[in-house]
Amino acid sequence: MATFPSITPTYGMRKTSAPRIRSTRLGDGYEFRALFGLPLTQDPKVYDLTFNVSETQSDVIEGFLRSRINDQASFTFTPPGEDFTKTGTYSQSGTTSTITISNHGLAIGDVVTIDYTTGSATDGDFAIATTADDNTFTVTAASSATNSGNVSVTLSGAGKFVCQSWTKTIPYNNRAILNCTFREVFEP
Repeated sequence: MATFPSITPTYGMRKTSAPRIRSTRLGDGYEFRALFGLPLTQDPKVYDLTFNVSETQSDVIEGFLRSRINDQASFTFTPPGEDFTKTGTYSQSGTTSTITISNHGLAIGDVVTIDYTTGSATDGDFAIATTADDNTFTVTAASSATNSGNVSVTLSGAGKFVCQSWTKTIPYNNRAILNCTFREVFEP
């Protein structure tokens, strides 16, 4: 899978979330709402990005996007500000590891890389099982144990995207502005 070139958008971005929710109105006035699809695919994101770059960099971006249109393949992209590494503490009892990090910002189903910096818990990639509050979440460990210590948690923020349209403007010599819309896709 191709990875988008390491050129960062220069003018902010707009992020749109569109959870896939199906609603059914019942005869008595009540409404039934259900998320549609698998847990990790229920909230695809759309990013509207602007790149104010040199003409050379714009040619790199445009060539990359044209190649993805030609091969009909998605690409890996990490939106600015969507990845982080935070540190905190953990306590494992059985297969449940409870991690405390101030304002972790994670949701159930997010996949994180956990490095247990002290204690004897096993490092790895884990899906968030529960989020008790803004400062505490749990993951399920592969084996049962009793541990505690310090932890480092990394959210990569990378996802698979497609770009079906973009515009390029050349306002003056050797500068270009590209406006692109990246839509998140879920593929094996």
